[in-house]
Amino acid sequence: MTDILQDTLAAVGYAKVIVELKPAVIPATATAASTESALAQHFRIPSEQQTESLAAMAVRHASKRFKRPEPLDSRKVRVYPRLGLAIGFVDRSGASALAADNRVGAVVPAPELSLIKPVASRTAKATAETTWGITRLNVPRLWAAGITGKDVLVGHLDTGVDGTHPALKDAIAKFAEFDMAGDLVNGATASDSGEHGTHTAGTIVGRPSTRGAFGVAPGAKLASGMVIEGGQVIDRVLAGMEWVVSQNVRILSMSLGLRGFTPAFQVVIDALRRNEVLPVIAVGNEGPSSSRSPGNYANVLSVGAMDSSNRVADFSSSQNFDRADDPLVPDLVAPGVAVLSCVPGGGFAEMDGSSMATPHVAGFAALLFQAKPDATAQEVETAILQSSRRPASMPQARANRGVPDAVAAFTALTGGALLAASKPSPTARRPRVAAGSGVRDRGGAKRPAATKRRAAATRGRRAAKRRNTRGRKTRARN
Repeated sequence: MTDILQDTLAAVGYAKVIVELKPAVIPATATAASTESALAQHFRIPSEQQTESLAAMAVRHASKRFKRPEPLDSRKVRVYPRLGLAIGFVDRSGASALAADNRVGAVVPAPELSLIKPVASRTAKATAETTWGITRLNVPRLWAAGITGKDVLVGHLDTGVDGTHPALKDAIAKFAEFDMAGDLVNGATASDSGEHGTHTAGTIVGRPSTRGAFGVAPGAKLASGMVIEGGQVIDRVLAGMEWVVSQNVRILSMSLGLRGFTPAFQVVIDALRRNEVLPVIAVGNEGPSSSRSPGNYANVLSVGAMDSSNRVADFSSSQNFDRADDPLVPDLVAPGVAVLSCVPGGGFAEMDGSSMATPHVAGFAALLFQAKPDATAQEVETAILQSSRRPASMPQARANRGVPDAVAAFTALTGGALLAASKPSPTARRPRVAAGSGVRDRGGAKRPAATKRRAAATRGRRAAKRRNTRGRKTRARN
């Protein structure tokens, strides 16, 4: 029993814990309900009144009313079979019984995660350009080769996502909302309880248009879950993780964390890695000598923020740990300042934060999974890290390996050279192009009408110059 757990039990009389279950406890044929029943004797409901209030609040805040699968007060423990985890409240005797139960591995206090919020947000208008972050990661080179993340499903746990945004209309393959108690809201449609989720989703899979290109993997799709903020956050997050694993995602993008270091979430990250999911997680926005868990764990792909001047953002967290494996966090940095993406209601905003850098890397990973569909999570992570280079303007203590490069990561993963697509990918075309507008440039994309007029004027000037030159030569001969 950990000191934190002992202190909480001494002060309150009960504590919420995450329980790691041994693999034999949850055979393939088992259900969550059967396992919950087997473990229920170790858990308790601390207060009937508090539980009833939580249930009422959960329904009030859900986007749609729904019927619970069973009375809440009968669920002393929640089991997540794919993760191999359980969560619930225990008193002293329950904690001791769990420690002695041969079906149980670790028992840790449940951390209360919070959203890693942007440090700044500004309303912005989308322009007919590719964002600086995508260009900095050398992503357009992969687009030109037809690599856009097609057929890759990315897990996204956040405040939700506005599925009606024009840039995301066909990008949300699956959506799930988890209420304040951590239960699935039946029939929920893709919506955002804030702005953060839509913004991060747009950076991962936003579709390009004449309004610009800001999604790193515009051919990929999302399995997005609303798990934060409010209510029993850890229950919501675990339920969301269980759900995304059931959707067979390859990557999980999260900008959630607990300030400082706590090992309590390690069992959860280990469960994701066992399920071949690459966790891409923000390191935090509290500056040097700080970080957040689980973004500071050795077995996540930890992401810090940089600006367009090749400098680590002042707010981006970084920290050294006394461990042999990956002692410095973050693992790398990515564009996280003045990041343009979509927000609910069809709008756009620029935001700053490591939670803006993280979806860049999640989308980057989606491109690589398309390039090599049978790659493991570890292989993709290794390719990203090997591709990273640290500019002289970035101290190693702040940027670690530096900035990933899409072409170098492709080569590291596949062992081959990047070849141009036989036909330009629709998502690789310059977003500034307007339909029906004149001649094509050397890259195959149509030029805007204004460009066509300028080109015609230039041709006219050149023709006039040639005529004048011929006239001078004729006069000289005479």
